Amino acid sequence: MSKKAKQLNMAIFASGNGSNFEAIVKAVKRGYVKANLKILIVDKEKAYARKRAERLKVPHVFVDPKKYKSRASFDKAIINILNKEKIDIIALAGYMRILSNFFVRKYKNRMLNVHPAILPALRGVDAIKRAFNYGCQVTGVTVHFVDEKVDHGPVILQETVKISPQMTLASLEKKIHALEHKLYPLAIKLLTEKKLKIKGRQVKII
Repeated sequence: MSKKAKQLNMAIFASGNGSNFEAIVKAVKRGYVKANLKILIVDKEKAYARKRAERLKVPHVFVDPKKYKSRASFDKAIINILNKEKIDIIALAGYMRILSNFFVRKYKNRMLNVHPAILPALRGVDAIKRAFNYGCQVTGVTVHFVDEKVDHGPVILQETVKISPQMTLASLEKKIHALEHKLYPLAIKLLTEKKLKIKGRQVKII
């Protein structure tokens, strides 16, 4: 009982397919990530992540941005949910909304994101497609802490993927997603086990 009480409460945010959400859930269920996964929050009513949540028996809630006058009021509604669930850490898993600065500050060094490129290159949307179309020979995956800028926070883990001439966009996407599903649960595991030491932009695994 005491061991379970020490586990952090986690929320996951998603907007779309939710494959990273599912990878995290499976990591929690098998005990690789020792956290209490309390809730999935989505901002898209038809996000496929909701179907995954139902299948995996994870509580989920849709918060409709159209019902709020501003990004700040929407984020405050989200914070109310997080407070009710006593959330300690947040994993953004394909969450496509830019968070308010006060939200980011509230969860400083407790909120993670995964990006399908080697940051700081290829920030923003469609990073895999842009790397492929540009003719990059190498791309990869970054897991980082979230700060007030988009795809900018301190890097926790990075790993490269070589783009071979034989690759199609679809095969590159498959390889990137497989790497995301490995690195993201690992980063969350390190955070929950308090093995990340942050100094400025440097993150050291201890």
